[in-house]
Amino acid sequence: MDQKTKIDAQEGKQELTITRIFDLPVELVYKAYTEAEFVAQWMGTNVLKLEDKNHGSYAFETSHEGNVMFKANGTIHKLIPNQEIVRTFEMENMPIGVQLEFLNFEKITEDKSKLTIQIIYKSEKHREEQLILPFAYGLNRAHNKLQEILESTI
Repeated sequence: MDQKTKIDAQEGKQELTITRIFDLPVELVYKAYTEAEFVAQWMGTNVLKLEDKNHGSYAFETSHEGNVMFKANGTIHKLIPNQEIVRTFEMENMPIGVQLEFLNFEKITEDKSKLTIQIIYKSEKHREEQLILPFAYGLNRAHNKLQEILESTI
């Protein structure tokens, strides 16, 4: 399967850049990151909290057969509707630590948009820990699901 979500992780850096072109209006891609019902669907997680505002916070949790498999939380520092989100992200009980994320939403045409995410880690070692996980596969799968779910709302 062709991976539409691209990850650029240059050697010797503590950051990476993720890009994806969606066949969706930019407003819908933005909603996928800011509205709890959409986040829950495409990420396959429970949204415990999502304060869609500057200086808001969020918390996600995924369980399987009664066991918590994944917990993440962060602070939303800045929101510019349909353009930008700046936030922190931390997966609990993982050695990766807190990361800083810059999400940029760009309108290409009425029905096509580009998402660019720059993630900065505490160190190159922390970034490498992230890349050891099935990160690219999981992100592509999630973004494909985002595309599929939001296409049905058009």
